[in-house]
Amino acid sequence: MDAVDRIVEQWARQRPDLDTAPMELIGRMARVRNHMARAMDQTFAEFGLNAASFDLLATLLRAGPPHALSPTDLAAMMMITSGTMTNRIDQLVKTGLVERRKSPTDGRGFLICLTPEGMALIDRAVTAHVATQARLVAALDPDQRAALNAALSGLLIGFEGEGAGDGAGDGAGKGGDAGEDTAT
Repeated sequence: MDAVDRIVEQWARQRPDLDTAPMELIGRMARVRNHMARAMDQTFAEFGLNAASFDLLATLLRAGPPHALSPTDLAAMMMITSGTMTNRIDQLVKTGLVERRKSPTDGRGFLICLTPEGMALIDRAVTAHVATQARLVAALDPDQRAALNAALSGLLIGFEGEGAGDGAGDGAGKGGDAGEDTAT
């Protein structure tokens, strides 16, 4: 019996007319998400990062060489506002993990690029993050993981449509903006 089972039992006594099956599912997803976010936050902190900075650096890393994107492209891929993106970039520029470079294709624009220090840090952080994620799902066997992944994908498609989240987020777990997707 988990914490959600106890809550559902209380509702069954107080309001037996309610179908609490959705409450059970959503309650469990929320609790699991909170446990996972805490564990991932600990991993990020080992590298002096938080979920937001990890997500931005990881987005640049997975973009491939030259590991540079425009602020607009970054914001779109991370599903955050331009104001939030500017703040995140400014913080990472101050720490020397990213830099602004003039765009070679747009004389007025610039690109956000991983510095060598940023590249080395995010490469180590991603390795640790993936290990943390593996530990977090270790209680499920491969078939259970596949079934859960398929079910959650169906739920996500119901909200966003097929392929709507392509390119977003890197598993940071938390977002600064409504709608930010840092789940993959």
